[in-house]
Amino acid sequence: MIPQLFAALALQAAAEAPPPAPPMTLKAQTVRRYDGKASQGAAVGPNDVYAVSNFRLVRYDKKTGEQRAEWTGEKSRFPHINSCALIAKDLVCASSNFPATPHVSTVEVFDPMTLAHRRSVSLGLGTGSVTWVDRHDGFWWAMFANYDGKGGEPPRDHRHTTLVKFDDQWRRLEGWALPATVLDRIAPMSVSGGGWGPDGRLYLSGHDLPELYVMWLPIGGGVLDHLDTIAMDAEGQAIDWDESQPGMLYGITRRTKEILAMKVPTAGK
Repeated sequence: MIPQLFAALALQAAAEAPPPAPPMTLKAQTVRRYDGKASQGAAVGPNDVYAVSNFRLVRYDKKTGEQRAEWTGEKSRFPHINSCALIAKDLVCASSNFPATPHVSTVEVFDPMTLAHRRSVSLGLGTGSVTWVDRHDGFWWAMFANYDGKGGEPPRDHRHTTLVKFDDQWRRLEGWALPATVLDRIAPMSVSGGGWGPDGRLYLSGHDLPELYVMWLPIGGGVLDHLDTIAMDAEGQAIDWDESQPGMLYGITRRTKEILAMKVPTAGK
């Protein structure tokens, strides 16, 4: 009876254990570096590259790397612009009061040429600190980070990092958690960057590790599927896809504050 009991317990433990993380066999190729002096992330358009640094945005010419425009906001009002993306005719940025608590998140919209501030959407409190915003399949998508230490809001920790789907009026429709295979890699921090790739899959970056997590909405349940992990030179932080060049992803390296243009394998398919 005892052997059968141990066997049953072993089967139960195996069933409850999280699936192993996909092996990291691919790497994004860095094809260009811009001296952008970015501390939070990068954004990209057909002709421009943007450096994101808390309350400072800078636009550079994509071909020459020359600075074209700059915006510096009031630090008390814009303490932590974490990422931006060129969506339609707007530069749409995810902003929060990180590392302050309780978490307050907003979406800040700028003119993509002059970088003049156009409007703001307040997402309020209670979910976490918004780190990125994207437009996909007719909806708004945003990720809310939670942390174990600095910037955390107990009892939530990094495991409470959440992907949220919104309608055009920014009403919450659905939400998803991250699998253990990603949570174990980003702890004790959270997801800093993300966006829907040209292949229809969701790509996420953490806070520190030079890795890109390839995700998919689950067929059932409320936890995202982890499909692949791709190495890259960017050490986490905010990323943005170049829609004018499918498969090209822009990020930063905090060591030199450069903006990196990276070719991501499989993403262009």
